[in-house]
Amino acid sequence: MDSRFGRRGFLKGAAATAATASIASAAPGNGASSSAIPLRKFGRVGVKLPILGYGGAALPKAWANPLSREDRVKLVRYAHDRGIRYFDTAGNYMESQSIIGEALRDRRKDTFLVSKVETTRETEVRRAVEKSLREMQTDYLDGILIHGTPGLQQMSIPQAKKIHAELVKLKNEKMVRHIGLSAHGYFDKALAMIETGGFDIYMPAFGFIPRGHNQVFSEKMLKLREKSIAKAHELKVALVAMKVVGAGVLGAWSGYIVPEFEKKDIKELPGAAIRWVLNDKRFDMLLIGMRLRHEIDANIKIITTETKLTSKDKTLLASYSKKAMTRKPMKNMKVE
Repeated sequence: MDSRFGRRGFLKGAAATAATASIASAAPGNGASSSAIPLRKFGRVGVKLPILGYGGAALPKAWANPLSREDRVKLVRYAHDRGIRYFDTAGNYMESQSIIGEALRDRRKDTFLVSKVETTRETEVRRAVEKSLREMQTDYLDGILIHGTPGLQQMSIPQAKKIHAELVKLKNEKMVRHIGLSAHGYFDKALAMIETGGFDIYMPAFGFIPRGHNQVFSEKMLKLREKSIAKAHELKVALVAMKVVGAGVLGAWSGYIVPEFEKKDIKELPGAAIRWVLNDKRFDMLLIGMRLRHEIDANIKIITTETKLTSKDKTLLASYSKKAMTRKPMKNMKVE
């Protein structure tokens, strides 16, 4: 269990413009039952998107997805059928990019596709993006992010600016439409990059559990996170929350981490965690990794019908988190 927990998931111009513009008005469906997932304006990007996004880190077999490849392709199509339009992946998410590409190749105009570059060398940026385009079977990406880790965490700010400059070149060539960055921590670097004004999308780790990839946030880092979010909001950068359910701490793995916690309360944790993030109206998107259909259905139900954060939610989250933070998977994380 611990090894899975330590990894994520414990886990051309006019044509591109037309494709993105259609996302907001596209009705979910394509033959399956649909839900009216609420829309929010996606920062200064210029479109409205359903506020629930699909996290492609939930797809690799090595990161605990139990389905066959064929069924994972079907899973992504099902998410689209249910109204999800924002699909996020990365070059180092193993088979995730190719699964998403296969699943959505005939739905490209109805989808906002996002990937990431994790290289720290500017000479490798173009090759990384070209690989993403091939695997995702598209000639442009709606968003490309500088990955948090590996990526921003391992770079100095001058290095990160060089990566950004290469992405700008690709944007000018219509290979990507919008540039962003993600951050699992190191919010000092994220803030400095956002302050340059060169980003349209910012995806910080933001959930009730104060964790990133393999770190727990110190008070100092939490304050820096707030500054980075506030600056992004001020600049009308689209804000995407990741780690909404703590990479499974408040979701699929909660019963393993605190096995003595009441089963009925365990079932309520994901909803409480989602509502806690929904309560912050600065965020335009909640990105959640979903490994199975019932997880997609459950999250859509919460997003569409059970959105009010209650005092019971707050008490439940506080009670569970107090216990979880004392358990080995969390205690073994570094404090940043």
